[in-house]
Amino acid sequence: MNKSKEEQIKSFLLSADEVCKELLLKELKMLEINGYVYSSDEAVEELGLDDELVHHLVEDYVAQILKSVYIFADLLLALKIARKEHAVLNYLPLRELAHKNLGVARNLRIKDAEKLLFELMKKDDLEYLEICIQALQACAIKLKPICAYNTVTTINIKKTL
Repeated sequence: MNKSKEEQIKSFLLSADEVCKELLLKELKMLEINGYVYSSDEAVEELGLDDELVHHLVEDYVAQILKSVYIFADLLLALKIARKEHAVLNYLPLRELAHKNLGVARNLRIKDAEKLLFELMKKDDLEYLEICIQALQACAIKLKPICAYNTVTTINIKKTL
């Protein structure tokens, strides 16, 4: 029996909440972003944009982050393979992608993403970076669950083609 789209989105959001609670209360506690709730008020005021435009920009950001998560995963896998082969680890592509996404998060005043992306730019521990990527994905899902669900569904469909 198929779940309705609404039930699937609820399940998707619940899973993201659990990941956030698990990671943000333990491995990422020092970032102090557990319980963070985004408000567009700061972005609206400081950027001089209306709330509806900021809403659309945040949806674009969520889609961008979720697409980037797949790229982050590929880059992280390449780093793990290089480490296993005792090769030089080139963090530059991962850091460039984090930097690109950090600019958008800063402009929209998305504080949890700012901190997670900053960690991705600065840290070298591959297991820690993987945790940051998982948290970034979960936080993006929580930010706009319907948009996130639609984006991930589209990505998964494209992967099967």
